[in-house]
Amino acid sequence: IASDPVPALLRAQEMGQMVVGRTRRLLLQLGVLFCTILLLLWASAFLYGSFYYSYMPTVSHRSPVHISYKTDCGSAGPVLCSFPVANVSLVQGGRDRVLMYGQPYRISLELEMPESPVNQELGMFMVTIACYTRGGRVISSSARSAMLHYRSTLLRLLDTIVFSGLFLSGFAEQKQLLEVELYADYREDAYTPTTGAVIEIHSNRIQLYGAQLQIHAHFTGLRYLLYNFPITSAVIGIASNLIFFSVIVLLSYLQWLWGSVWSRHRHTLRVMNRDKDGSRAKGQRRVPARRPGLGPRGRAERTRFPEKSQDDEAVLGPGSQPPEEKGPEVQPLNEEGPDQETSDGSGSWEDAALLTEANLPSPCPETLGSADPSGSHS
Repeated sequence: IASDPVPALLRAQEMGQMVVGRTRRLLLQLGVLFCTILLLLWASAFLYGSFYYSYMPTVSHRSPVHISYKTDCGSAGPVLCSFPVANVSLVQGGRDRVLMYGQPYRISLELEMPESPVNQELGMFMVTIACYTRGGRVISSSARSAMLHYRSTLLRLLDTIVFSGLFLSGFAEQKQLLEVELYADYREDAYTPTTGAVIEIHSNRIQLYGAQLQIHAHFTGLRYLLYNFPITSAVIGIASNLIFFSVIVLLSYLQWLWGSVWSRHRHTLRVMNRDKDGSRAKGQRRVPARRPGLGPRGRAERTRFPEKSQDDEAVLGPGSQPPEEKGPEVQPLNEEGPDQETSDGSGSWEDAALLTEANLPSPCPETLGSADPSGSHS
């Protein structure tokens, strides 16, 4: 007997749908994981770049020195009317400072001097610098001596003969670059930042092509490693940030996962406690009846009887007692009371409760003299 192919096809369809669903879920999880890793990598690189930009100062700064001097003295010849002076600003764009506080710097002045007879006969001269802060207050000053390098007449002649082609074509000049170190270890103060410097050359016979102020940072410690080993430092820094962010994301995911499980468990416990409280309340739902003489809060109540009038005393007689008032019947806890209606059809239990000694019907005259109604006449 051939088996029915319909259940097999349905089972194969269900298995295919299950495989497709699992594959789609796996691809979605892989996509989310890839995007998360890419985002963490980008955040790590951005954080390292921000740290490097804010922590590493400017490595080297070169600023042109525009020298000025007086010309109203009326003197002729190579002698100047005053010493050459230049004012150099150490603030870029009016806001960004060149120097970072706590970082040691080497500050030097580079002079481009021709090998003229005047400069060769100049000898030694002084170069001074005065650093000032806001308001023009001088916070540091330094003075250094300098001199053009000596070259004999024969050496200059040989140099002219060898490099005559370059001299004639303009690719070389007969000049010297003289570097004067003004500060070997200048440190910026955070409370009084340096905004500029005044440079003065104490010679009125010097001849210059130009001058430049050079500021070079001298790195130590972590900055030395970041500057001299940039690729290694970048790999280590980005990897450290990536591990840190990965741990944070993993802990956040575990907290979210455990929080959802714990909230579900708490909801289950709350429902179970509610069911237990409901079953317990059903067992104690019936409230005990109030005892005679006690109020709703268990306090004793005084039963106030109506005052007897003279007519009542005349009816009852001097030796008779008033009928006793029956209080409500006490019903024990967790017990069902009697049926509300009698089964013989003579009336309800409320009507039976009204039959007291005061409203009982008068006995028949036949039964007054006999205590036993079933006794015989003798």
